[in-house]
Amino acid sequence: MPFVEKGMTVGLFGGSFNPPHAGHALVAEIALRRLKLDQLWWIVTPGNPLKDTRHLAPLAERLERSQALIHDPRIKITAFEATHHIRYTADTLAMIKARNPGVHFVWIMGADNLANFHRWQRWQKIALTLPIAVIDRPGSTLSFLSSRMAKTFDYARVDETDAPILPRSKAPAWTFIHGPRSLLSSTDIRNGATKPKG
Repeated sequence: MPFVEKGMTVGLFGGSFNPPHAGHALVAEIALRRLKLDQLWWIVTPGNPLKDTRHLAPLAERLERSQALIHDPRIKITAFEATHHIRYTADTLAMIKARNPGVHFVWIMGADNLANFHRWQRWQKIALTLPIAVIDRPGSTLSFLSSRMAKTFDYARVDETDAPILPRSKAPAWTFIHGPRSLLSSTDIRNGATKPKG
């Protein structure tokens, strides 16, 4: 787990990153800028319980590719979930909070994950544990209106103009951040439809 000091604001951006690409880097950059974060933890997960793992590249390879893609020192590439044998995001967040008192964390995710967020293990617990920043992705702009998570926690939505206050907000709190979008997707790259760095 990366080193962090009390009082810092830290974004948690988790995923299988299979493979990582410029679209992921764009989400991380937008989150750092719009949320005014001190750090962003790029958490490469051992796997995704909701995805087919037959085509999952080895963790070491995904870590190495992530390191090659990222050049901002504020972005910390990590895979601590594998070390602690953690499978679900809710457990990851509970451990992070317990080990880092006084640090302000916010969960970062692309809008393409918002539509299926209600399928995540204990998804409501996640929303009640940390504030959430949803970053726009192609084809997912309207998910902040239609998704089950957005409807369930509509009362907790923060206007994106107030995004910088989100990391220090008490959960539940979430915002949808519009901005530049990349058409790249890990699925397309694996299928040979697009190139990783395009």
